[in-house]
Order: sequence, then structure tokens, then C-alpha cells
Amino acid sequence: MASPLSFRTVELPLRHAWTIARGTSTVKRNVFVEVRSGGHVGYGEAAPNVRYGESWETVEAALHKLAPVLEGRDLRCFRDVSEAVDAALPDNPAAKAAVDLALHDWAGKVMGVPLYRMLGVDPARQPVTSMSIGIDVPETLAVKVREAADFPVLKVKLGADRVREVFGTVRALTAQTIRVDANEAWKPDEALAHIQWLSTQGVELVEQPLPAADVEGAKWLRARSPLPLVADESLTKASDVPKLAEGFHGINVKLQKSGGIREALRIIETARACGLKVMLGCMVETGLGIAAGAHLAPLVDWVDLDGNLLLAEDPYRAHPVVQGRIQLGEGAGLGVEPR
Repeated sequence: MASPLSFRTVELPLRHAWTIARGTSTVKRNVFVEVRSGGHVGYGEAAPNVRYGESWETVEAALHKLAPVLEGRDLRCFRDVSEAVDAALPDNPAAKAAVDLALHDWAGKVMGVPLYRMLGVDPARQPVTSMSIGIDVPETLAVKVREAADFPVLKVKLGADRVREVFGTVRALTAQTIRVDANEAWKPDEALAHIQWLSTQGVELVEQPLPAADVEGAKWLRARSPLPLVADESLTKASDVPKLAEGFHGINVKLQKSGGIREALRIIETARACGLKVMLGCMVETGLGIAAGAHLAPLVDWVDLDGNLLLAEDPYRAHPVVQGRIQLGEGAGLGVEPR
């Protein structure tokens, strides 16, 4: 019996070079998954990130390993199938996320309802998403800010150098609310100095100012920061959350680093129990991956689901974005199909 799982890797050119504290890229290679059973097809996406030890090659290797595990399984036994995926792919979050998304999409199509309805989520409570602005030269920053004019909130990437130059260029061009993401670029003393200055510039929050390994530095900084601090690289799974409460005011959950929807929901519940606010973020993904996050977005405080908008061309018909708010429709499952 053939496995219900198939996959392919696609090269995705970016609209602009994407620069954050860790480096620059002009193209992404994501892996797209299909699960087929009973006349229905579920779609999923892996957007691997080197920060978490993954690449398109590791995703493909993991999926080759998983394919025979799913042979002969009844996908309607959703929990059993999900547990088999977890057991087969313990260290491959993006690969696991792709299959998890595809299974949820398939289940929604079998039931004939959108994922948000399966989860009991109210789409009317969808927060606005921020639009990310990568590190760049002033001329290109100006282009990016113009392109993001319809978004009420921007997220500006900052690195170890040119902090005031990059941020100041963006702030001089717009009165939009700005969030800042340092992607682990700063040391505690300089982080505090940067954050104190940013607090005078209309910044809403700062994401991952210190390296994830600097737990004590995070506690020291949280006690002194005039702005909310949000953990990103410090968090991958629900069991990480309790220890982050002393170093951060909130956490950023991403389906690609948590392994999919099931673990993301556990992270959100754990964060609420620990008194933390929640952001729902993304990698550079197509409208398929972004759609999965959008169905969970009404459960969180802040949204950063803009990965498909960084692409030169999206191979999926994404949910439309109106004045920064993703509009979920009545399509079954994730509600997204290939172009």
C-alpha cells in the first residue's frame, strides 16, 4: 500500500534581499507536503530555518523516513497519526509542521469546515499583522516602508550595528506603530541602552534582544526594560515557556519551530497560565503556511504573519490582507489552494 504522503522542494525568490542579525538571503527553499486519502488532499509547508538546525535537505530526509510510517494508516484516527509523526520526527520541527498542517487541512476538508471552526476560534477577533522591514540601506528601507503603507504596524529588524541609523531611517518616514526584533544581536548593557532610546521613539515592544543562551542576562534586562520583551529564539516548545516568564513579558510562537498546530496550541495555553502575552509569528513562508497561523491568530495578542508578502511571487492563493488584517473565509481546512 502506498504512503499517503508526498512532497517536493520549491525555490522561492524574495521581493527584496532579506537581512537580519544572522545574515542575508535572496531566496528560500521550502518543502511542500501533500497527504491524500479518501478523495481529499491536505496541503502543508516546511519553511526550515538554519537557526534551528534545519534545511530543505534535512526536511526531505525526515519526510522520506516518515512516509513508510504513514502507510496503511487511517488518517481519520487523527490523534494516533499525529503521535506517530511525533515519534518518527522528534528533532525535525519544520518537517513535522508540514505534515501537521497537511493533516489539519485534510481533516477540515473531510469535515467541510475551516480550520478555525474545527478549533472553536472566532475569526472576527483576528488582530492586525505587522509587516517586517529587514535591515537595509536607507534607499531600500524607504521603498520597503512605502510598500508597507497599508499596514498599521511595522516590525523593524535591527542588528549589532547601525541600530539608530536603521531605526531612525524608518521612523523618519512613518508614524506607524513599530515593533523591533534584534534576533539575539545584543549584549545586556548595550541592549538596555538601545531599549531606553527606542522607548522614546514610539516602539511597542522588543523581540529577542539577547542570545537565547543568556538566561541570566534576560532576567537582568527584564527587570530594567521600559518596553515589553518578547522571546522568540528562546522558545521552541511548551516546556520552554515557564522558565521564560522571569526574562520576558511575552513569547513568539511559530508553527515551523514548534512542529505545527498541536504544539503551538499547547504553547499558547502554557503562556497564558504563566501570565505571558503571546505573539504568533512565522518564517518566510507562502500563503499556505501563513494561512495555518492565521487560523490560530485570534487566540493571541500580537500577530506577525507576513512571510508570504516577502516573496516575489506566492505559489498559493493566500487569504487577502485588508489594512493589515488577514481575512479568513469559509474555505474548508486551511482554505488555501495552489495557483
